Amino acid sequence: MNLNLLNNISNHEGNKRLIQKYELIKYLFSMGPSPVSALCDMMNMSTPSILKLIGSLTDEGWIEKKGYGVSMGGRKPDLYRLKDKKILIVCIDIELFHTKIAIMDNNYNFIFGPRTIALPISKSRADFFHILNTHLQEILESQNISTNELIGCSVGMPGLIDAVRGENYSYFLNDVENISLTAAFENMLKLPVVIQNDVNGSTMAESTHGMAKGKKNALILLMDWGVGLGIIMDGKLRPGACGFSGELGHIPFVENGDLCYCGKHGCLETIASGNALSEMAKKGILSGKNSMLNKLSNEELERIEPAVIIAAANKGDQYAIQLLSNIGTHMGKGIAMLIQLFNPELIILSGKIAEAKQYITLPMQQAINTYCMTQIREKTTIVSSELGENSRLMGYATTGIGQFLENHIKQAKTSRLKQMA
Repeated sequence: MNLNLLNNISNHEGNKRLIQKYELIKYLFSMGPSPVSALCDMMNMSTPSILKLIGSLTDEGWIEKKGYGVSMGGRKPDLYRLKDKKILIVCIDIELFHTKIAIMDNNYNFIFGPRTIALPISKSRADFFHILNTHLQEILESQNISTNELIGCSVGMPGLIDAVRGENYSYFLNDVENISLTAAFENMLKLPVVIQNDVNGSTMAESTHGMAKGKKNALILLMDWGVGLGIIMDGKLRPGACGFSGELGHIPFVENGDLCYCGKHGCLETIASGNALSEMAKKGILSGKNSMLNKLSNEELERIEPAVIIAAANKGDQYAIQLLSNIGTHMGKGIAMLIQLFNPELIILSGKIAEAKQYITLPMQQAINTYCMTQIREKTTIVSSELGENSRLMGYATTGIGQFLENHIKQAKTSRLKQMA
């Protein structure tokens, strides 16, 4: 673990005090600007003790006052938060056809980027790692940031990901060198690394910054090149026993349908994903469909971005509108199943396909009306994400910084126990 980052936190009062400082930093990161009363409750400490911790971390340049809280009468309480740029993390968003790199701080400011590079996800590690590391080292050098100033790196990607074992069972399967994917990233970057599924990044972003904040039961549907589902139940992200929950895209929906890359036929992803949309558009254009998409070059037609089809629909292209409508209908049937299984209060649509808005939401709602029980569907609100295209990076930062801070706390507690033994 890279402990250099927190070395300027004084521990002259002993390891117990140092652990309390780490815990306070973690709570302020997760909660945002907070009054003393909330911090007392979270840390189970008295007001004088919390104020002493705050004063110490303020003197050391970690904490500042930031506005006032709500009062039921009388003086409004001061709010305290972490200062900007106290914790820096590298966030990497790996997609099917390109990769984004950003450096973010503890208050979700983009210190750098995001930069998009033409680096597709791969079965092989060696070539991918070489290109990624070349770009990252250039970025760190250009920003005059050393690895000692970073708490770690948070990486998100599609596929079956076991975050505990640090493995992706869909990608990066070749030249494994008998070490986990997380360990391979760490060897390359010389930083602690956490990996996660991309939909969990979207879900974490929505639950901390988006419309799922404060919701107890919500679903986040990531409609990108693939289809993924993030599940919030009882106010917590539910990854499942191995982190594989939410694989909605690989449930068969069509009898004797097209072969999915997972090995099954007729999966939802074959009829209601960015890949499916691109493939259907290409086949239609090559068969002579009348559309402004005919103007695309052969190279552009080979992998049509969903944004291109959505742009055509916004200009009134009937073929593009019909393509998106078909996607919405198929997705609506899948959502009807989800509503009856989970009874969520909120479903958030995110990803590239969600940008189509009414072109998919209207046929989607019609399908939900057809396939879902009225009493259940009326309790569910369906909305489109408002966080923008870089929301997953925010989710990766939340997961990464939170986990790395927890690791710092565990190490400090272990060190204290050894001293006491």
